[in-house]
Order: sequence, then C-alpha cells, then structure tokens
Amino acid sequence: MKNKEIQEQRMKGYFLQATKDLLKAEGLKNVNVRNIADRAGYSYATLYNYFKDINDLVFLCVYDFFEECEQHVHAHAKKQERGIKRLRASIRGYADFFVQYPGIFALFFTEDFGTFKDKSHVTEVISLSLDRVCEEEWNYCVSKGIVKADSVEQLKSQLRHATLGLLLLYINQRAGFSYTELINRLNLQTNAILSSSSIEAGPGNFTVNNSLISIKVK
Repeated sequence: MKNKEIQEQRMKGYFLQATKDLLKAEGLKNVNVRNIADRAGYSYATLYNYFKDINDLVFLCVYDFFEECEQHVHAHAKKQERGIKRLRASIRGYADFFVQYPGIFALFFTEDFGTFKDKSHVTEVISLSLDRVCEEEWNYCVSKGIVKADSVEQLKSQLRHATLGLLLLYINQRAGFSYTELINRLNLQTNAILSSSSIEAGPGNFTVNNSLISIKVK
C-alpha cells in the first residue's frame, strides 16, 4: 500500500471513530460535520476530502456497529452447546450489547433516517440484525432437525419483535423495570417462542432444559 493510501485510510479512520464516539454518546441529533471534525481534530473542510457527506459516515458507522454487535454475540454464546442453548445465548448477547450501548440502539431503532439518501441497504442491516447474528445457529438447528425449516421465519419474526420491544421499553424507561427484570422477561418470552416451535428429532436423543421448559426429543 502506498503512503498516500495509508494516509487516506488513517484520516478516514479518525473521522469514522469521531462519528462513532458522538453517536454512542449523544445520538444522531447532535452529529454534524463541525462536531465530527472538532472531535477528530481537523477542519470540517478536510472531512469533505475523504467523504461525500455526513450520510457516508453515519452509514459506515452502522455497519461497524453491527460488526461489533456480531462479535459481542459470538463471544457471549460460543461456550454454549450448539442448537437451542446457543441460540438463546445469542439472543441474550444481542440484548446485552444494546443495554451496554443505548446510543447505538437509538441510532438503529428510534432515529429518523428520513432525510438520508440511499438508506435501503443500511435499514435492511438494522431491521434484520438479530436474524443475522443468529443465522449460523438457525441453520444448524434446521440441519440437525431441531427446528422445522418452515417454521424458522415465523420464529425469527416473533423473537425479533419480542426482543426489540423489551429493549425499547427498558432503554427508554417506559416500563420502569430493572435490568434483572429485563433479562427475566426476555428469557420468558424467548423460551415461550422457542418451545412453541415444532421440534423434530435429529440424530440421537437430546433434551432442551432451562428453568421454564424441558423438552425431551427422541
């Protein structure tokens, strides 16, 4: 890589990190070219040497935040047994990520992207983020006959709505419940949704156990 390319990547990194820091701390409303440039330590005119407009930066942040969420989920769930247990752990890890970073949750799910151009790709990343961080485990469950293939999309939809609804109530403090209550409610809804699925036998016998359900598959 040439020195000019290295310098360009470094400068883009400064502005991208500044934007991410502002989004995490203050939300989209307080993100503008001057604030980003000030935080990065350069003039706002310099920013336009590397990005077309602020939309480019915000959208890049969304992709970066999704990757961070995905890494967080995988780290949280990787020690769990594959299948339903790891799927539940992935959903818990997803919720924990947004509890830790409520500014990212606001960017993803409550901010208005109405004035942003070419937003279809980024809104798809956001709306399907839970599905995507759990995709590998869904595929595993189907391949092993743990969950019927024709029930997966309905289960994904139910889990997405239940998880995001609880997070919205918790982060905005509309329901007034604690973190412990959030996790208890999330576990309850996750278990209820997964236990309502048609679970078929895969190779061998196995049991899905937790404090609320116990499913014996033969």
